[in-house]
Amino acid sequence: MRPAALDAFLKKAHVPFTVLRYPAAFTAQHEAAASHTPGRLWAKTVVCMADEEPVLAVVPAHFIVDLERLRALAKAMTVRLARENELADLWPECEPGATSPFLTRRCLRVFVDRGLVGEPELVISAGTHTDAVRMHFGDFAELTQPVIGSIGQMRR
Repeated sequence: MRPAALDAFLKKAHVPFTVLRYPAAFTAQHEAAASHTPGRLWAKTVVCMADEEPVLAVVPAHFIVDLERLRALAKAMTVRLARENELADLWPECEPGATSPFLTRRCLRVFVDRGLVGEPELVISAGTHTDAVRMHFGDFAELTQPVIGSIGQMRR
């Protein structure tokens, strides 16, 4: 069951959204497939540490985050993927290994791959391995105030 806090947050922000439920999946590509969503529209949220500051990198499901490009865009000395134990404190309402850019305990900087910008809608995990929300990209951008850049690269 997705966190009630997400519904409350999006309703309070007056953002229209649609809930998607799908069989349990544990990677963005599997979540996209299970929810019958094209991978280019599934906004995979990857938590990274930029100079020990948690940041969110959002890329299409079939991309990986290019840590060097993210480092440059974040103007950081170092960037690495966050460790699982670092996620639990930021997302106490989410299932282990699941995140949502809207359910963090802190306001985090968000970096979005420019490949998502031209899409009218995107789908984002709702903090579980079985729920997601579909929303307009413009609403997502208004809520997260992302920095846009080329931070993703195709999986090989």
